Amino acid sequence: MNLNNLEKYAAELIGTFVLVLIGCGSAVIAGSYIGFLGIALAFGFAVLVMVYAIGNISGCHINPAITLAMLVAGKIKLDDAIGYVISQCIGAILASLVLFLILSGNPGYSLAVNGLGQNGYGPDYLGGYSIISAFITEVVMTMIFLLVIFGATSKGAPAGFAGIAIGIALVIIHLVSIPITGTSVNPARSLGPALIAGGQALAQLPLFIIAPCIGGVLAALIWAFVLDRK
Repeated sequence: MNLNNLEKYAAELIGTFVLVLIGCGSAVIAGSYIGFLGIALAFGFAVLVMVYAIGNISGCHINPAITLAMLVAGKIKLDDAIGYVISQCIGAILASLVLFLILSGNPGYSLAVNGLGQNGYGPDYLGGYSIISAFITEVVMTMIFLLVIFGATSKGAPAGFAGIAIGIALVIIHLVSIPITGTSVNPARSLGPALIAGGQALAQLPLFIIAPCIGGVLAALIWAFVLDRK
């Protein structure tokens, strides 16, 4: 880890903190009022605003799958990638702790019943989709998300609009996949709530680490060898 880039790691921690707090918070606190559309917008807008807040500092990965894809694409060094991922995971865990503390102030809240916005699959989770459906969804949706990021941040893309494209991409991904997995496409986003909620969320966590990473690597390879061969 390159300690000379502490400001980048701090930006990644803060950005991931905001994403998880706002996104998961919208699901647990306001989900019954705003529905899936509102939750999707919360996640997408959280990423959009953080792109413009910290993008000039760290690139605003705030997602280990993005950092892995950028490592595969040669856009970040290994030591910095490690620092980014550690910072992202810490930010997600801190956000989940803060969210839990906020929710604990509601006498009607139960962690076991209401959860913490954790991802999942199976008959006891939202749409009841299988582990195969969940795995395919997370791989494909992460791949789509990363292809948008690669394209929106490429040299030929219109300057200054990357955040908008990336934020909208995350919104439409959530609109499709919330009923299936709650939408991860981000191992850190899954890690934080699962560690606090425990139980089934923690048992199912490996899928939400492995599948997004596979999707990110696939996107990097597709971008390099198919879409941007030059």
